[in-house]
Amino acid sequence: MALRSIAEDCWQVVETEGASLVVEAERTIWADSRRLRQVLENLFRNAIEHGSTSPPSQAQEDAVEHGGAAVTVTVSDLPDGFAVADDGTGIPEDEREHVMDVGYSSNTDGIGLGLAIVAEIAAAHGWTVDVCESDAGGTRFEITGVEFVD
Repeated sequence: MALRSIAEDCWQVVETEGASLVVEAERTIWADSRRLRQVLENLFRNAIEHGSTSPPSQAQEDAVEHGGAAVTVTVSDLPDGFAVADDGTGIPEDEREHVMDVGYSSNTDGIGLGLAIVAEIAAAHGWTVDVCESDAGGTRFEITGVEFVD
């Protein structure tokens, strides 16, 4: 699967609310195409739903209420995988180890399945998902252990 083309296709089916996508990924990976689409769509939705439309002082409250119209999502290559990062409000460090758990949601209306599905699909492919802060202060999901097509 060419990561660039599948990321761009997935972006078209997600309600992006004016958010923007930057695809820096150039690699082709071995993956079940349907499941890879689920991973990307869920990560995109998470970035948009929890991104910010306000200055940092109001970002967390506004992101949960309104979603992230101004968020930028970037898909990039890693030496052994790929990353999906955003410039939203980020996930507090003490919550990062739990965000992939079934039922975890920072939104009172959320059911906590999106990122749990990402973790399940990654595990089925033999991948690892790490959650960290993006260079822009948002969230970065690093998916590693990916097999590339040469």
